[in-house]
Amino acid sequence: MATPHRALRTPTAPAPRPPFPSLVPPSGTDEPRPTAAAVLDELLAGNARSTGGLPRQPYVRPTGRRPCAVVIGCVDAPVPPELVLDQPLGELLCVRTAGLVLDEAVLGSVQYGVQELGAPLVLVLGHERCAAVAATLERLRTGAPVPGHLELLVEEIAPAARRTRNRPGDWAEHTLRAQTTWVRDAIRADPAFGAARVVAALADAGTGLVSLLP
Repeated sequence: MATPHRALRTPTAPAPRPPFPSLVPPSGTDEPRPTAAAVLDELLAGNARSTGGLPRQPYVRPTGRRPCAVVIGCVDAPVPPELVLDQPLGELLCVRTAGLVLDEAVLGSVQYGVQELGAPLVLVLGHERCAAVAATLERLRTGAPVPGHLELLVEEIAPAARRTRNRPGDWAEHTLRAQTTWVRDAIRADPAFGAARVVAALADAGTGLVSLLP
């Protein structure tokens, strides 16, 4: 089981509550839910279209369809997930934070997509040349203070940086991979997301090509 960087709230059995208001038409008016494998195949095929100069899908989602996947992305990614994966607007439930940092609001949003909207797949999508990772490494090199709320981002990315500091090669790339896979593993280990398949991937900074991480 993944060990959190910091103490996120331990999942407990939820108290009875009214359901979230539905964002989609009632059951019976929507098409059947695809499998996680089918969704992942389509996202990778969409990325091939996006990076290979192939015709793109229209960016209007059919009326009544629910998001097919939850994507956790980075706020400074140069291209939004819908374009990288060639999906209509609204087809992906995107949650973007600097450096893929998790907090309770992010986890609640992901859980909403999985449990309430029935998304079968969660994709943790990092990208090369992440500015949040670069800022964290600079802080660790120099010890310089980080102003205001940026301190939280550095604190959450620093464990991945420290684990990979002595590896040969590009420290920033090693940190990014470690951070992305840690987020994936933390979500996989949380029983709130047991209904979904959770995978991690990186987008190439130059081409936008998405590669799954082991």
